[in-house]
Amino acid sequence: MSLIQVLPLAIVMIAGPQILSPIFLATSEQWRKNSAAYVFGASLSISLVVVVAYLLGNSLGGGGGGLLGASAQQLLYLVVLVLLLYAAVETYRKRNVSEPPKWMGKLTSASPRFSFRLGFLLLGFFPTDIVTSISVGTYLAANGDPVTDAAGFVLLTLFILALPSLGVLVLGERAEAALPKIRDWMNDNSWIISEVVIVLFVVLTLQNLLG
Repeated sequence: MSLIQVLPLAIVMIAGPQILSPIFLATSEQWRKNSAAYVFGASLSISLVVVVAYLLGNSLGGGGGGLLGASAQQLLYLVVLVLLLYAAVETYRKRNVSEPPKWMGKLTSASPRFSFRLGFLLLGFFPTDIVTSISVGTYLAANGDPVTDAAGFVLLTLFILALPSLGVLVLGERAEAALPKIRDWMNDNSWIISEVVIVLFVVLTLQNLLG
């Protein structure tokens, strides 16, 4: 069940400037290279954080086989819970940020190198994203599940990030006309979806912690 449980957190990963950026890049001058570079940068940083968190979780006793034994499992669940609550507070605190950052206006003339760095930093080290990736890694470690169970979470996140460029590739001008409307909707409502997903994962973590 672990794979199914962590998949919804992909929605939390892309909420905010993380999904708004590829929408801008999909209409940039070098949109193919920029979009690919953004997704590639994101894939490296997300995977890095998840794997490091998983290894640290295992070393502390994830699944009962770490240095501290099975008793550390409860500690790992507590860590996951604290991280998720922090993500929920951060998401709620920024719910009224209706305008994207000013630097996003420059993405239409961005270079692939800049797009790669942006994807790497946003998806790897944006506060809610690093918290979410760490939560996934430690959650899998606490359950004694293989780190490969995070592959679905990573791939789904990357697929959503690639959707704007895939839309332009398939639909052309129709997608370019629709993207600004999608961008505005995501900017206004994505925090609600993120909060629902976080609450569901908090409930799952509490069940494991108390059960």
